[in-house]
Amino acid sequence: MIANVTLSTKEQLLLQDQKSHEEQCILKYDNYANLAVDSQLKTIFKNNAQKEREHLQIINQLLNGQVPSVAGGPQQQSAQQQAGQQPNWSMSQQESIDKSGTTGFKASDKDMCIDMLNTEKYVSGTYDTTIFECKNAQVRDVLNHIQKEEQKHGEAIFSYMQSKGMYSAQ
Repeated sequence: MIANVTLSTKEQLLLQDQKSHEEQCILKYDNYANLAVDSQLKTIFKNNAQKEREHLQIINQLLNGQVPSVAGGPQQQSAQQQAGQQPNWSMSQQESIDKSGTTGFKASDKDMCIDMLNTEKYVSGTYDTTIFECKNAQVRDVLNHIQKEEQKHGEAIFSYMQSKGMYSAQ
């Protein structure tokens, strides 16, 4: 069930920021999935990219005044249908990708994991701020759901790194 909501200017601006964060996560996960050496890490990056696409779809619905159900249902089907669509990247992002779909950037699997773990920490924190600034409880619930999934992305990367000796929690 999708409910309608009127967002304040502040809520709209915060959601626009979240949209930008999701687009960046998709871009990074897609590029890193192509660059990763380890097949397990490629899979983690690809799976996280897919979830980020779903998050982007949900954020777009919120920006259009629609509050989707997060327990499964309309937004999931819509997100799957949209999964093949690329976000509307800025020209500088598009220009940085060569014809093979990768950048000239070279990093180790560990470097990419560190970057994505830091990115997920940051994005999760920005969702926290956005959640506190939203007046509608349904919107907060949807954003809380996304934030929990962002934390699961970080957990998957952390667990991978720990299993490969790349990260030691002291």
